[in-house]
Amino acid sequence: MVITDAADLELVGEAGNGAEAVRLAVDTAPDVIVMDIRMPVMDGIEATRQIVAGPSAAQIIVLTTFDDDAYVYGALRAGAAGFLVKDMALEQILDAVRVVAAGDGLLAPAVTRRLIRDFASARTERAAPVRELTAITAREREVLTLIGSGLTNTEIAEELTLSPATAKTYVTRLLSKLDARDRVQLVILAYEAGLVGSPS
Repeated sequence: MVITDAADLELVGEAGNGAEAVRLAVDTAPDVIVMDIRMPVMDGIEATRQIVAGPSAAQIIVLTTFDDDAYVYGALRAGAAGFLVKDMALEQILDAVRVVAAGDGLLAPAVTRRLIRDFASARTERAAPVRELTAITAREREVLTLIGSGLTNTEIAEELTLSPATAKTYVTRLLSKLDARDRVQLVILAYEAGLVGSPS
């Protein structure tokens, strides 16, 4: 109902489980899929993985209760472009669909903080080596650090005293240089490079 009522959005299909979502992704060719995680037949993580690996060009936003959901990182690895928390305001959900449709990744601040904490903890436990980022400039490294901290392009521009267009250009360059599919993968790369630490 919420999507149908939005003048600039069109609902092209609804699926009752992950397997049906995979089929509809091909049949209806949506720009964006809002994917629940806990579903019968096939869960949202596996459905996301199959859709991303298939012919559909849809961007996937995972819908999660988050506080009791242990699958956020798995969904990122499966190729999700963003996360929505189920208690978000309806207008925020619609805005998130528009953002992802425009080609940007989207992480709710609470999700970003959780990922930082969990990833930093796991990296410490594994004593994993820090990923080297030799292909990017010092300024691009600054931008990547801010992306990893969950800042939007506008916030990055304000933080580094840049124009929004320049900030967007830096993000585009990072996507290309680091061979990242979307902004969410840049967040992961920032963690893996040790640019973002666990919040206090």
